Amino acid sequence: MPKSLPSLITAALAACTLLLVGCNDAPEAGAPKAAAAAAPISVEAIAAEAKGFVVGSQMSRRTVYVFFDAQCPHCAVLWDAAKPLKSQAKFVWIPVGILNAASTAQGATLLASGDPVAAMDEHEASMKAGRGGISAASSIDPQKDAVAKNTALMTRLGFSGIPSIVGTHAQTGAVVSREGALPTAALAELLGLQAPGQ
Repeated sequence: MPKSLPSLITAALAACTLLLVGCNDAPEAGAPKAAAAAAPISVEAIAAEAKGFVVGSQMSRRTVYVFFDAQCPHCAVLWDAAKPLKSQAKFVWIPVGILNAASTAQGATLLASGDPVAAMDEHEASMKAGRGGISAASSIDPQKDAVAKNTALMTRLGFSGIPSIVGTHAQTGAVVSREGALPTAALAELLGLQAPGQ
């Protein structure tokens, strides 16, 4: 029998705490949580090494990378918050496996999907309904390897919390990064994009 939504959220938050993952850390609005830089954060390294799926225009000159765990409720918040900005940037969602075994299997299933954006929407709807997310597809072993490599890359770059956002500021060109979910307006500010309604 599927676990209830409160049980899933409690389990995810407990796993975050045990792993010292910043999944449940919520700094005050406007106060970005800096990532500990084990290696310099490199947009080029992420573009070359990570495997994810694109939301937004493939041709956009602005790219934002999001390391996420399919079992993390804060990643689901960011998924919804980023949608209004997809006309201004392409978001590359990079699955990692941190919280539990379902994280890797579901992340691999999303990568293997013919339509990963629709699969992610289905997954998040299932999570919100307390059904635990999408079922793992068969023959996802190569994608599981990709999720493991994504996780290693995220760790090498010094991120310990999910979601982790990396992009280039649209106005200054500086690399910006942030651990944790943000509402749409704060995400737009971080990335130098125009918030909806402005």
